[in-house]
Amino acid sequence: MATYKEIVGQKITKVTSDPSDPKTGQMWYNSTDGNLRGLGILEAWSSASSTINAKQRPGGCGTQTAGLAAGGLTAPPASALGTTEEYNGSGWSSGGNLNTARGNVGMAGTQTAAVFSGKGSPGTPYAGTTELYDGTSWTTNPNSANDTYNYRSNCGIQTAALFTGGNYPPTNRAAGNEEFNGTSFSEGGDLPQKQSSQGQAGTQTAAINSFGTTNSPVPGNSGDGDNAISLEYNGSTWTVGPNGNGVVPLAGYAMGSGTQTDAIFAGGPPTNSCKYDGTTFTVGPALATAQPSSAHGSSSASATWIAHGSPVPSVGTNTQEFNFSTNTFTAAAWASAPSIGTGRYLGGYGITPTNASIIFGGQSATGSVANTEEYNGSSWAENPDMNTARSRINGFGTQTAAVTMGGRQVGVPPNSNMNNTELYDGSSWTNGPTYPLTARGIGGAGTNAAGLAIAAWTGSPPGFTTCNDWNGSGWTAAEANLNTARGYVSGWGTQSDAGAAGGPPANTDYEEYNGSSWTTKASLVSATGAPSGGAAGFGGTPGAIKANGNGGTFSQEWNGTSWGTAVSRANTNYGGGMSGGNTAASGIVTGGYIYPSTGPATGSEEFTGETITVNPASNIDVS
Repeated sequence: MATYKEIVGQKITKVTSDPSDPKTGQMWYNSTDGNLRGLGILEAWSSASSTINAKQRPGGCGTQTAGLAAGGLTAPPASALGTTEEYNGSGWSSGGNLNTARGNVGMAGTQTAAVFSGKGSPGTPYAGTTELYDGTSWTTNPNSANDTYNYRSNCGIQTAALFTGGNYPPTNRAAGNEEFNGTSFSEGGDLPQKQSSQGQAGTQTAAINSFGTTNSPVPGNSGDGDNAISLEYNGSTWTVGPNGNGVVPLAGYAMGSGTQTDAIFAGGPPTNSCKYDGTTFTVGPALATAQPSSAHGSSSASATWIAHGSPVPSVGTNTQEFNFSTNTFTAAAWASAPSIGTGRYLGGYGITPTNASIIFGGQSATGSVANTEEYNGSSWAENPDMNTARSRINGFGTQTAAVTMGGRQVGVPPNSNMNNTELYDGSSWTNGPTYPLTARGIGGAGTNAAGLAIAAWTGSPPGFTTCNDWNGSGWTAAEANLNTARGYVSGWGTQSDAGAAGGPPANTDYEEYNGSSWTTKASLVSATGAPSGGAAGFGGTPGAIKANGNGGTFSQEWNGTSWGTAVSRANTNYGGGMSGGNTAASGIVTGGYIYPSTGPATGSEEFTGETITVNPASNIDVS
C-alpha cells in the first residue's frame, strides 16, 4: 500500500500551532490541541464557457489555462472542419485554420507547439497528413504518418508524440504505434491487441492507454466492444494492466489526461470518469453531461478539460473542466432573475451594480414607451416615466443619477430620431441640454458627473465616430472620436477608461479609450450586433462581457488582451440591455425581443462570474 508521502508528496508533520498557509493536501498533527488536521481535497467536473464552433471528433491538447482544439466533424451527414480554437481557462478564441480540414484525428503538444496527424475529410482516401502549430498558424509537415487509421489515441509533445491504434472502416482496428520526433515518424512497439477510440495519457516513453474498442482482445477480455483493458508503454513495449471497467463502466471515445501514474479518463458515454494512479483504477466524479468524441487537455489529471463532442449540436459546443483542489470552484453562470413589468427592447440601462439596476424607455409591441423601472436585487418596481417616450437609447450613471441621450420615437409622432437629453435623480426625470447629434443607438459610459457618449446611428451604415463628454450640466466634444464609424455599440467603463464594442450590421471592432485617444484592440470573437439594435455589455476594461444582440445565446468576455467565449445565456432574445459594475463579476440583461418573432420580452438574466472559495482546515477523524 502506498504511504501518505508517496501519494501527496509530503509527510504528516508534528506542529504546536496550525500552519498559516497550508499547502494543498497537507496534513499535520497539532500537539497543542491533540488534533490531526488538514485541507480536504475536493474534486469535481463543472461546466465552462462554450466553444465557438459546434463539432465532434476534433483533436485536443494543452492545459486548462492554455488549451487547443482543432479540426473535427459537423453533425451527420458529417463534413470536415478546419477551425482551431484556443482556450485560456475562461473562454475560447479563434486560432489559425488547418490546411486540410478533417476529423477523427490524433493531436498532441501545447497551445503554441502542437502536432496534428490523421484521417482526411469524409469520403476521401485516408491519409497520414501531419500539420504543426506554432501558436498562430498550421504548417503541413512533409513527413506523413505511416499508419493511416482514424480514431487514434495520442499523447506527448510536438517533438516527442505517440500515436496509437486506430480504425479503418468498417471494423479493421489497428495495433500500430508510431512515434513522432517533431520532423518524422518511426515505428514503436505494437499494441498487444488491435483497438481504436481509446483514451491515452502520459509521454512518449511512459504512456497509459485504456477504454477503447477492440475486435482482437488480449486474453481475459470479453471480446468485441467497449472495454477498459489498460496498456502501459515504456518507450519500446506495451504491457497489460488492470481493467478499469471492473471499477466503473466507461465506453469508448473517451479522453485521457495526465501521466502514466496520475491519469483521468472521461468523456465517453455514460457520464462516468475513472482515475488511475499507476496501479489501480478508482471512481472519479461524474460529468455534468456525457461528452464522447471530444477534444481534451492532456498534460494534467488534476486540472484538465474536455470540449466539443457528440451529439452535435447539443453537445458540440460544451466545455467541462475538472478541478482537484482544496478550494471550491463555482463556475460562471447565467440565472433567471425577476421579470420587468413592461415588456420592451432597445431601452436604456444605467451602468450600475446589479442589485441597483435601472431600465428606462424602449419599444413595446405598440411603439416607444417612457416607463422607468428599478431593480433592488429581488424585484423590479415602477418609477416615474421619462418626459418623452423613446427607444433605441442607452445611458450611463447609476440608479439614482442617470443620463440618457438621443433615441427614436416609434409609433409616436413624429416617428423620428431625437436629440433630447434627460436626467434622472432616482425619483423624477428632467430635461437637459440637447445632444449635439440628432441620432439613436448612442453608446454610454461613466457617471452623471463625468460621462461619455460613444458613436451614433441615424438609419444607414456606417454610423458615426462622434464622441461627446458630459460634465454634469452640458455636452462638449470629447478629446478624440472612434476610429471606426458605427452605432449601437456596447459601451462601458469611465469617461477616461472606456470600451466600445461591436455594432450593426456585423461589426467586430473593439476600441479602448484613455481619455485622450481611442486604440483599436483585438476583434470580438463573433459579431453580436443586429441591424435593428445591438447587444449590450457591462464591466471594466478588462473584464467586459458582451452578449448576442441578434437572437442567440452567445456571450463573450474581454480579458485585457483578447476576446473569448463566455458562458451562454438561456434566452435567445435580442436588443436587451445589460448593466453591471466595473468588473465582469456580476451583471444583468433585461428585456429584449424574443427571437425570432414572439415579441417584446419581460425576462431578466443575471450573470455571476467564477468564484473560488478557500476552504478552511478541518479536524480528521481517525477513530
